Amino acid sequence: MKIGLIAGKSDLPIEFAKSVKSNSKELVIFAIKSITDKQIEKYGKTYWINFGEAQKLIDLMHKEKVTHFVMLGKIEHYLLIFSFFKLDKRAKEFLAKLKDKKAKTILEGVINELESEGFKALDPTPYLGSLLVNEGLLNNIPLEEKYKKDVDFGIKIAKQIAQLDIGQTVVVKDQIVIAVEGIEGTDKCIERAGKLGGEELVVCKCARKNQDMRYDVPVIGEKTLESMKKAKAKVLAVEAGKTYLVNKEAFIKKADKLGISVIGVKINEDEIKI
Repeated sequence: MKIGLIAGKSDLPIEFAKSVKSNSKELVIFAIKSITDKQIEKYGKTYWINFGEAQKLIDLMHKEKVTHFVMLGKIEHYLLIFSFFKLDKRAKEFLAKLKDKKAKTILEGVINELESEGFKALDPTPYLGSLLVNEGLLNNIPLEEKYKKDVDFGIKIAKQIAQLDIGQTVVVKDQIVIAVEGIEGTDKCIERAGKLGGEELVVCKCARKNQDMRYDVPVIGEKTLESMKKAKAKVLAVEAGKTYLVNKEAFIKKADKLGISVIGVKINEDEIKI
């Protein structure tokens, strides 16, 4: 098995590459200029391509005799709107076939397109299982009683928003939805909520119902905490078992320093009304 890693933004692709390397698997990395962290080059043979060069990506995967592929890391959704001119002929033809431009539709379409070329999508969970958030308090700042109702309320809303493929994050206060993540992404959603709702916000992040772990799994990291600090948010609640936490030790240290409670919430999807 030879794995091709299509790497976007964030530390998650690097964590995957480290894990693959430690498991002595063959890895070729396809990084995106101005998006992927250059540190990725330390962990395998790396090709740099421009955003939208679909045919070049496919040609390189064939050249390297890749058998399986993984897509990890953020590629901002808005790039498809504001950078359409950067897409090559193959990418434009691919997008034209889609029924809509929701994230789930696009990502599933990319998987189908690559599998039609003979590459098989690989579930990265076996390589990243240690990064999945456990249920319960993750750091040393206890969840105050006054925030518990907001966590319960917000998690349920976030699950529904995720299923509608609008975003993965909602910010709530006093059981009022202050902000919903849209095309701007999680961090800007949190910062916007701070301007609208003031202090003591609760940030909730969830995966889709029956989340396909091959793509678009929720991720939290230190950048999330930095955005929460700006917004003066007090709690981060995420779905246990379906959210990745990168650089856990540094993350927990920072959350403690900022006085932010971080908890993993186990969700019974049958109880969430969509």
